[in-house]
Amino acid sequence: MAGIGKTTLAQVLYNDDRVKEHFEFAAWVCVSEEYDICKITKTVLEAATSIPCDIKDINLLQLKLKEKLTGKKFLLVLDDVWNENYESWEALKRPFNSGLQGSKIIVTTRNESVASVMRTVPIHHLKQLTDEDCWQLFAKHAFESGKSDAYPILERIGRDIVKKCKCLPLAAKTLGCLLRFKLDAEEWEKILQSDIWELSDDLSNILPALRLSYYYLPSHLKRCFAYCSIFPKNYEFKKEQLIQLWMAEDLLQHPRRNKRMEEVGDEYFHELVSRSFFQRSGGENSCFVMHDLINDLAKFVSGELCFRLEDENSQEISEKTRHLSYVMALQDLFKRFEIFYKAESLRTFLPLYLPDEFYCLSNKVQHDLLIKLRCLRVLSLSNYHSIGELPDSIGKLRHLRYLDLSRTLIKRLSESVCTLYNLQTLKLAYCYRLRKLPMGMHNLINLRHLDITGTCVEEMPTQMSKLKNLQSLSTFIVGKENGIKIGELGNLSNLQGTLSIKKLENVMNAKDAYEAKLKDKKYLVELSLEWGYGETDDTMCERNVLEKLVPHTNLKKFQIHNYGGTRFPDWLGDESFSNILSVSLHDCANCCVLPSLGQLPSLKHLSIEGFDEVVAVGPEFYGNSSLVSQPFQSLEILKFSWMSAWEEWSSIGVEDECRAFPRLQELHLESCQNLIGSLPKKLPSLRKLVIEDCDQLVSQLPKAPAIRELELIKCDMVVLHELPCTLHSLKIKGCQVVVQSFLEMVKVQACTRRLDISDCSSLTSFPGGCLPTTLSFLSIKNCEKLEFPVQHYHTSLKHLLIEDSCDSLRYFPLDFFPNLNSLTIVRNKSFRFFTLSEGPCKVLASINYLKIRGCPKFISFPRGGLSAPNLTDLWVEECENLTSLPEGMHVILPSLRELRISGCPKVESFPEGGLPSCLSSLYIGGCNKLIARRREWHLQSLPLLTSFGIFDESENLKSFPEEELLPSTLTYLSMFGLSCLKILDGRGLQHLTSLKTLVVSGCNELQAMPEEGLPMSLVDLIIRSCPLLRERCQREKGEDWPKIAHISCIQMDENCTA
Repeated sequence: MAGIGKTTLAQVLYNDDRVKEHFEFAAWVCVSEEYDICKITKTVLEAATSIPCDIKDINLLQLKLKEKLTGKKFLLVLDDVWNENYESWEALKRPFNSGLQGSKIIVTTRNESVASVMRTVPIHHLKQLTDEDCWQLFAKHAFESGKSDAYPILERIGRDIVKKCKCLPLAAKTLGCLLRFKLDAEEWEKILQSDIWELSDDLSNILPALRLSYYYLPSHLKRCFAYCSIFPKNYEFKKEQLIQLWMAEDLLQHPRRNKRMEEVGDEYFHELVSRSFFQRSGGENSCFVMHDLINDLAKFVSGELCFRLEDENSQEISEKTRHLSYVMALQDLFKRFEIFYKAESLRTFLPLYLPDEFYCLSNKVQHDLLIKLRCLRVLSLSNYHSIGELPDSIGKLRHLRYLDLSRTLIKRLSESVCTLYNLQTLKLAYCYRLRKLPMGMHNLINLRHLDITGTCVEEMPTQMSKLKNLQSLSTFIVGKENGIKIGELGNLSNLQGTLSIKKLENVMNAKDAYEAKLKDKKYLVELSLEWGYGETDDTMCERNVLEKLVPHTNLKKFQIHNYGGTRFPDWLGDESFSNILSVSLHDCANCCVLPSLGQLPSLKHLSIEGFDEVVAVGPEFYGNSSLVSQPFQSLEILKFSWMSAWEEWSSIGVEDECRAFPRLQELHLESCQNLIGSLPKKLPSLRKLVIEDCDQLVSQLPKAPAIRELELIKCDMVVLHELPCTLHSLKIKGCQVVVQSFLEMVKVQACTRRLDISDCSSLTSFPGGCLPTTLSFLSIKNCEKLEFPVQHYHTSLKHLLIEDSCDSLRYFPLDFFPNLNSLTIVRNKSFRFFTLSEGPCKVLASINYLKIRGCPKFISFPRGGLSAPNLTDLWVEECENLTSLPEGMHVILPSLRELRISGCPKVESFPEGGLPSCLSSLYIGGCNKLIARRREWHLQSLPLLTSFGIFDESENLKSFPEEELLPSTLTYLSMFGLSCLKILDGRGLQHLTSLKTLVVSGCNELQAMPEEGLPMSLVDLIIRSCPLLRERCQREKGEDWPKIAHISCIQMDENCTA
């Protein structure tokens, strides 16, 4: 049932601090009706790495995710799942099997059969609230105190209202928010007696309680809410973007007195949040979503005014439609947009994209359709990588107020953009090819928001001070002698949000800096001050300039880069900056003393990097301890790095030192080669300690009773007598002396689950000749002399990686590791074979990932094959003496999905019986004999094979792929480094009727596309380093262009054509 609280309950669990402490990382994915395996996998991978991902291939995505999840305990929430396809669920969950035991996946769904397909633990059915609970929820939102004792009449009416909510929490909460602060019984009676309760919801499926909430909205909020129907279900939107859209569509009432339009929009937004029309999304971000039922309501009340292009099928669009949105496709062809020609009064053209994908838009849409939509106020082309420039005719869209070109490949902006006098918002973020802004920018007198984050713009246009309505400016670049002066910022008094000021070396005197009037910009939240690296030697000038760049005390985040002065001004660190949460000071190479930052009461994150002249960190760093009872009282993360001269971290006195850093959770000391001592003696809240490349550090590690992660990298002189019982993860790298003693402590400590050892060439054995019994994850790299213990059973170990290590390892007894999930052996000089005993233990039920690479003496798998019913991935690479793959793999590897074999020249054929029928991805490279006998592959017998890649430099591959060599199920085909390939076999390719993506790379002799052309199903064609093809495939004029013109997106080297 919708609106019963499934997502809310999952959010409570997800955001609980106790849950966060239990898992190493967590990810939240709104799935909804479109079950996109690639999108879900990518979202989880980005949560695991904290890095945007641009991988498109699902097999590579899952491989990367598996590597990141290996040995980690994670929490994944899949919200609002509708998929009932068992195979789709099995395909999605493959990478998750590599996580530590105790990892959890929470699924919310309205459909019990979904839970059955996912084979969950017993289903938790949410029941409707009791009448009393429903009343309590209503009262919590309707009365300021949450209690109705003082309002007996309202309570009587309210209880009758609640009875009509059908015990649904969403309905009760929404109506409670509607009546909040309304103490007039007549208003409550109007709600109770409203005719809307009696309206049938058969056609619209809208709960009467939600209709009532909308009906009693003020008219200005009704318009703003209805506009939100352009967002699909579960679409996450940011507050700032929506306010800018409302503003562009003139949905905000003009402010009175000195209030800004953005403040009006902010009030509207928070009013809709308070009435439960918007709610925060489940993940840890600043986005909002609408509940599915609220989204249905928005679509219902907007009628024909808003139009969402939901799928590829053409839909009729009304002439009344003013606002259009659609979810972008990887290749948006012109045919998809033909229906919009009659929507000449369209005001909003808003493509919505999934982050970190690359999209192509038909040129005809840009150059023909959009220019005909003369009433446009909102135009977004964000994330279309096929866009390299805008037509000059963009200047004809005179009503345009919102233009988003972020993440496109534009190199320049036409001067005609400067005639868009109504433009309020211009977004150019991450247009990394953009180097210059139009000179006439000062004519955009109504411009309020300009974002050039992540561009290569080298200077600002002059007269920027004329843009007096500017509210947000991501970056201001100070010009040289005849360029724009920093003083022009002085007139931009309303700047808010984030501002980065670059090339401050061009400021020649402190007076100019003072004229920027940063101290008056009370709406700024983040400020970054940047000098060019090595651009000036005038340290006194830079010091005087920084002295005058005093920001307002409302600032929350502050950064300084490449400052050349010898000291910092006194204002930095002053306790009046009570709102500062984060400070980053990087590459201030001439500073010999750190600023006093210990008195900043709210500071949570501090990063200090590249201070080449600082020798000692002492009492001055903590500030006047008499003013603050606890120096750094709120600090949670502290990082020191690249401090080449730093020798001593001085104490501030025994009593004061024990009071400092009471909440510090992470301490990083990196590349401080001369640091001798000493570290803080006690850090009661510390959970993670990283010491890297501090090889002179002679210090007792801090007492940290709550520590969970410890990383020691190239620091052989630190002292620790015992490991805390809370330590779960230990990483030791390049520590030749202390590694043995730390391993001794791990052996007797009962909590360490993860151990990473690398670059410890002196290490020869584990204590007692066996692994610590608590380990579930073990990684060993570059420890050649280490003898790996193969004489004992290791029942707790689940993930094992041996890379460039354990040269004495000749064999690996698989049955001694019965619970192993993943095994990787890379570049081992002696490893020859696996052993597996006879009997029931011969079945390896746990292992799902096996990779052998760069083992020249490896000759065989276990006799009789590798009976691993749950093995999904098998990689065998650069094993030049291996003669065959595991026997009978078509039977005893029933779950194998991916097989990668490369650099195995002695392998001549697949095992008798062929490959497992469930195989979906196959890569063969550098196996000359196997490729020469490709007619014997019998890949047609693999009904699920969708991805195939080949690499071969031998002379026996001059034509490929032969007719019926590859199965018609392929959707992805990659040919890499086929140096002797001269011909693409047209008949072999035409057989691939499901092919979507074709990659041809490094085929120097390939002369032309086949006469038969390429499959009509092809959507993506990628050609790289094929010099003979480049000219023949040029758009419109190449000889082979007619053969490939039907393909939606063609990439040749770095160019993309749509």
